[in-house]
Amino acid sequence: MHSPLTILGIAGSLRQGSYNRMALRAAQALAPEEAKIEIFALDGIPIFNQDQENNPPAVVTDFKKRIRAADAILLATPEYNYSVPGVLKNAIDWASRPYGDNAWNEKPVALISASGGVLGGARAQYNLRQSFVFLNMYAVNQPEVMIAKAHEKFDASGNLTDETAKKLIRQLLQNLVDWTRRLAT
Repeated sequence: MHSPLTILGIAGSLRQGSYNRMALRAAQALAPEEAKIEIFALDGIPIFNQDQENNPPAVVTDFKKRIRAADAILLATPEYNYSVPGVLKNAIDWASRPYGDNAWNEKPVALISASGGVLGGARAQYNLRQSFVFLNMYAVNQPEVMIAKAHEKFDASGNLTDETAKKLIRQLLQNLVDWTRRLAT
C-alpha cells in the first residue's frame, strides 16, 4: 500500500468566480483515493523582479516550498489572448529562479483548463507544455482536459455538472498518480 500522494493544485486566475478555481475544487473531489489535492492561491505573489530573485518575498519562498513538498502539480489555466495568463506565467517565473534553483525541476505535472470559448483553453495548455521543456517538468499527455463553454458546465454554486469533464478529470488524475509513482521508481 502506497502512502497518499500530494498534488499541488494551482489556478492561473485570481478571480474568485474563476472557472479554473472551480475546476480545481472539482478535481479535489474527483481525485483517486491514493492522492490528495492541496490548492495554492496565487493571490499576493508580486510581479517577478530579477533584482529580488536571491531574496524573494515570503509568499514566493512559501510557494517554492509548497511546490518542492508536493509529489506532483496540477495546473488549471484560463486562456488569455491565445496564451497563458500573466499571473500564472509570473508564478512560474518566480518558482524557477534564480537559475539553478528551479522548484519545478523533475515534477510530474498535469493540466486542465476551463474557458468560455469553444477551445476550452487549448492554446494556453500548449504554451505551458512548451515551458515544461525548459522547466524540466514531466507532463501527463492524456487525456487532454479542456472544459469549453465553461459557463454552461458549472452550476451557480460553482459545482462542475458536466459528466464528460468529470470523467476526463478522474482519468487525468489517475494517470498523474500512476505517472508520479512510475517516475519515483
